[in-house]
Amino acid sequence: MASNDIELEGTAHPIPRVGALVTPAEGSNQHNDIEPEEGRQEFSLPPVDGGKDAWLFLAACFAIEALVWGFPFAFGVFQDYYSTHEPFAGSPNVAVIGTCAMGIMYLTAPLMMGFCRLFNRWALWTSILGLFIMCISLAMSSFSTTITHLIATQGILYALGGGIAYCPCILYMDEWFVRRKGLAYGIMWSGTGLAGVVLPLLLEWLLHSFGFRTTLRLWSCLLFVLTFPLAFFIKPRLPHSANSHVKPFDPSMFMVPTFWLYQLANVVEATGFFLPGIYLPTYARSALGAASYSSATTVLLVNVASVFGCVAMGWFIDRFHVTTCILLSTIGATVGALVIWGLSSSLGLLYFFCIVYGLFAGSYTSAWPGIMSDVVRKGEAAGKGYIDPSMVFGWLAAGRGIGNVVSGPLSENLIRGLSWKGDTSAFGYGSGYGSLIVFTGVTALLGGTSFIWRRLGML
Repeated sequence: MASNDIELEGTAHPIPRVGALVTPAEGSNQHNDIEPEEGRQEFSLPPVDGGKDAWLFLAACFAIEALVWGFPFAFGVFQDYYSTHEPFAGSPNVAVIGTCAMGIMYLTAPLMMGFCRLFNRWALWTSILGLFIMCISLAMSSFSTTITHLIATQGILYALGGGIAYCPCILYMDEWFVRRKGLAYGIMWSGTGLAGVVLPLLLEWLLHSFGFRTTLRLWSCLLFVLTFPLAFFIKPRLPHSANSHVKPFDPSMFMVPTFWLYQLANVVEATGFFLPGIYLPTYARSALGAASYSSATTVLLVNVASVFGCVAMGWFIDRFHVTTCILLSTIGATVGALVIWGLSSSLGLLYFFCIVYGLFAGSYTSAWPGIMSDVVRKGEAAGKGYIDPSMVFGWLAAGRGIGNVVSGPLSENLIRGLSWKGDTSAFGYGSGYGSLIVFTGVTALLGGTSFIWRRLGML
């Protein structure tokens, strides 16, 4: 985000001298702080956009991102196991577990951000608290005997813990990175893509080797061992007093039309974004006759490509206007869905679509730092005062959560009866998944409408 994001930065230190800071009481003497007078008490803060502390913070956020979000993104492995093994075989609502885990983390983001701002002094410890809740929820889920138990533990309780643990990563990112903010967010969010490659393979091996009870207990212990030390690196750069002017749950952003234009596109894009990840393996098996391993490779390719897409988009967002970056993501995702997937006639061409979709659609959320910056800037220009960028993120995440929750039942209606299935499935459109492909492409296209609004002078 631009320098307007963190106006509190200027209250803490002069921008040209990023590394050295003085206490607010000494602000009038900050130009003489190279040679401090005897008896003056000084302190310095770590530099922004670089240095050991900033990169350790980012590395910890990357790992937390991967472990918190990677598990629900890998739920398809558990869904397949629960559906075919006792005591849950044949039980309805297995998919609700994964929907709760991911959807609640998205939907509760504004609430989590607001409470962390409200109790700013204690936000430092929320990562440890959230990670503890996650580990407890997974351990409890290993004793489940019904789907309801799993929904309550592996779904709802895990999501609440994950949301609490993840919140400080967003709150403090604006303090550690200013000019490289987009790149930092892109690197952090690429952790989900990497976890989406590693965790499904690991969890599938554990499930078939030890069963779900031992797997959940092992993962609970492993999660604690991996994340507990990292939580101590997720800390603020600025003193608590620097954020005292930030008002949690401030409704000012809702008075800014810019926010609603971005949010509408964000929700529409999200309703189609998750569908390929759900249906690509099934499509590869049913339409192209792929083997089990070959069909699972489709999702792995999407996740691998999204790692590079997130980092690249983060680099772009620091240099170009956010609507230009969103347009780039939109073009790639739309062409990938409507042309490459829609006309796919072989497994190789489907794999190519997976790479394209992961690169472009997978990088859409990495444009959020630019949206946050634009909303903050437009809000200040409209006289709405300071808008907390972390709360903008929270509401963008909630919008994506709406799309995530809606996309599940909507997709079932799209493929019910395979209404587009023709006499031949030589192409994706005639495979019975044609309506799903079109819906994915159209929502990706509408997700880029912010570029048009800007051209019309509405942004």
